[in-house]
Amino acid sequence: MTDKNKTVKIQASRLQELIKNKLMTAGLPEDSALETAKHLTYADLSDIHSHGAVRVAYYAERIAKGGVTKEPKITYTKTGPATATFDGDNGQGHYVANLALEKVIDLVKENGIAMLGVTHVSHTGMLAYYVEKLAEAGYVSLSMTQSDPMVVPFGGSENYFGTNPIAFGAPRKNGRPIFFDMATTVQAWGKVLDARSKGESIPDTWAVDATGEPTTDPHKVAGLLPIAGPKGYGLMMIVDILSGMLFGLPFGKSVSSMYKDLDKGRNLGHVYIAIDPARFTSLDQFTANIEQMVEELHAIKPAEGFDQVYYPGELAILSTERNLEQGIDIPKHIIDYLESDTIHFDQYGNKDAFAE
Repeated sequence: MTDKNKTVKIQASRLQELIKNKLMTAGLPEDSALETAKHLTYADLSDIHSHGAVRVAYYAERIAKGGVTKEPKITYTKTGPATATFDGDNGQGHYVANLALEKVIDLVKENGIAMLGVTHVSHTGMLAYYVEKLAEAGYVSLSMTQSDPMVVPFGGSENYFGTNPIAFGAPRKNGRPIFFDMATTVQAWGKVLDARSKGESIPDTWAVDATGEPTTDPHKVAGLLPIAGPKGYGLMMIVDILSGMLFGLPFGKSVSSMYKDLDKGRNLGHVYIAIDPARFTSLDQFTANIEQMVEELHAIKPAEGFDQVYYPGELAILSTERNLEQGIDIPKHIIDYLESDTIHFDQYGNKDAFAE
């Protein structure tokens, strides 16, 4: 294994501190840097490394070059009894989207259902982070966000929609809430970045190269593929409409690139839909039913080659428990960067969506 591909173990608290310090050095205020660091560490604890520390160099470059409003003037506007917008003034996405949760909870407490659009933000990261918080507060929720045009539509040869993820969360009687977070592509772009950082190949079902042919080389990816063909294609359209077009934001191929114009805000959209289960059944009955579902899934005889049936999203919880105890495996070159005096490597500006 080369030094570049070598991984080292690091405790979550140390990783969070390193990320926070790097983002503050890049120019973020402490509260915004800390919230972003919590979010990225949550992703790495879950073994969703595509949304963890691997992203810091990019965030630091955008922040340092002025593409994130360091102290955003956030505007909250109620548009109806149960609807609102939360304009983030192109602040750091993780920080703004987390602040918006307070308003979603206020709305759902009052009305039993709420829909809030977080507008004009930068990349908001792993959606499971947000829906789990809503589930901890006792609510069922959906969250969606739009992203760069990186996906070849079913039957097409040019990119149009983004990976456009969607996440679901629900409270549970015992243990952590259930949550499920997925890109509408076979894999999220961050998974390709993770493979690059580790020097690994990718399955030939994830993406195509510049000629439109399947590729296993993460450095040759020129277009991602929708999950389940036309079904994933339809889902990514729905996400783009609900998180972008519905709020008057750019959509489809007009969504801003993650890497171009690092001195400008991205103006992305992100949506929350929250439901109070107590408005339809008792909360105790609902959470008991969730618990029963989990137990019944666990009791199913596993197929050959599997040790157990897990509920969707459960492996991330098991990874978190293990990584909290044993430490998180992070590529050594990422830790070296976080511990260095370097703010960023000036490697992303004006690159295309598939930049190294």
